[in-house]
This record gives sequence, C-alpha cells and structure tokens, in this order.
Amino acid sequence: MYLNKALIGGNLTRDPEKRALPNGSAVTNFSLATTRVWKGADGQQQEATDFHNIVVFGRPAETSAMYLKKGQFAMVEGRIQT
Repeated sequence: MYLNKALIGGNLTRDPEKRALPNGSAVTNFSLATTRVWKGADGQQQEATDFHNIVVFGRPAETSAMYLKKGQFAMVEGRIQT
C-alpha cells in the first residue's frame, strides 16, 4: 500500500490567483510559508522558512479564491507532487 498525504498549515505569501481550465472548471494557485524555529548547537535561536506552492481545483478553488488573502493563516490537506 502506498500513501501520499500532506497536511500543511502556514501563512499565504500572496493573494490567490484564480483561472479557468478549457473545460470551464476553476483552478486557483497560491503559496504558503511555514517557519520552524529551533536552538542550534551554539544555543542561538535559528529559524528556517519553507515555501509551498498550492494548486486547488473545482469548487474548493472558487472558495479559496473568494476568502483567502495574503498574510492569512490557512490549512491545506492533499497530496504532494514533485
């Protein structure tokens, strides 16, 4: 059995961009930033930020384009594609 499931919570780095596919269904793109903080070997606080490009299709694409704005926190569940 194979599993490809991701749960990402972070802040939007830009406003969502909504488009339409040739068949008429909606697709929305936005990106999330997640930051982790830890203490290094020298005791100093360090942080690293990862950026995740998100693509949403169909009715959820329309809803996310309508309600999400830059800087807002959002939680996304889906699969990772590289």
